[in-house]
Amino acid sequence: MGRPAFRYEKPERFGESLTTARPWNRSALTDVERLNGRVAMLGFVAAVVLEKLTGLGISGQLGAALRWYLQLG
Repeated sequence: MGRPAFRYEKPERFGESLTTARPWNRSALTDVERLNGRVAMLGFVAAVVLEKLTGLGISGQLGAALRWYLQLG
């Protein structure tokens, strides 16, 4: 008795849901990606400003935040 052949599922189109054939709302995805990019830019600017103010790089800033957090407890 041989092993049954494995059958792959039919690939779905991009944006097609598993339960319905309704495509994704791509305009909402555009807004989400725009917001995500802008928040990432703000985080980068904040890291650069903190580096200039404290003189510590990213690892120094993370270490200082960790020491501060552990002293609170």
